[in-house]
Amino acid sequence: MRTFHLKAFLVPMAMLALMWTFFLLQNLGFFGGCYGAIIPLVPEGLRGVFFAPLLHGNLNHILGNSMPIAILLFLLFEFYPKIAFKVFAIGWFASGLLVWMLPPIDILTGNWNYNCIIGASGLVYMLAFFIFFSGVFRWNMRLLTVSLLVALYYGSLIWGIFPEEFFSDLPEPSRISWQSHLAGSITGIVLALAFRKQGEKKIKYLWEYPEYYNERDDKLWQEYIHNHPEDFEELPQLKPHNIGEYLDEIRKNEK
Repeated sequence: MRTFHLKAFLVPMAMLALMWTFFLLQNLGFFGGCYGAIIPLVPEGLRGVFFAPLLHGNLNHILGNSMPIAILLFLLFEFYPKIAFKVFAIGWFASGLLVWMLPPIDILTGNWNYNCIIGASGLVYMLAFFIFFSGVFRWNMRLLTVSLLVALYYGSLIWGIFPEEFFSDLPEPSRISWQSHLAGSITGIVLALAFRKQGEKKIKYLWEYPEYYNERDDKLWQEYIHNHPEDFEELPQLKPHNIGEYLDEIRKNEK
């Protein structure tokens, strides 16, 4: 019976507790304005690399990120326990820093729009892309199954990495930070590639090797052949006109 890693439950719970605690502090007046947010290419915005994933604009924003972050963190710490903390810590810092480095340019107009970027969606993308591509790079059937589950439930995330200006049918800007999504996805892929040889490795069983030989197994096999010769007798080659007689005789024996 499979047992789950305790950290796979504790870390997601701790992350959710932090997110909701900071959300409460926001509503009490702390972290007002753009304090704690990522502001691209602005020195003051660097503090957001550490705090932005814990801050959210409204209730719908934090609710939308809570479930994915909990599920993906569970999968990370359950199936990659040896490298999970490294991936999470590096992914948090690297994706936030990459968001800060991306110029806030409107793709259609070329204007620079300095926005305050907050929310854990960048981490969601980082985790989803890491888990998916890590299973692919390792080519481990168990991890590939997890990758396919992530692709099944979070495959639509792929659209979030494109600038919202590309979707002209939007009635008005949705203020979704596609930069966070893009940075998270790039970071997840890079980490999956960098850590592909660390953590759980593909298990190759002894009998999968071409030169495998086991004297005990061979002895048991020979004993079985000796004790059950009837299982290895060749069936008589029947001519077409004898098939009917052969089947009739079988039916008689069954009676």
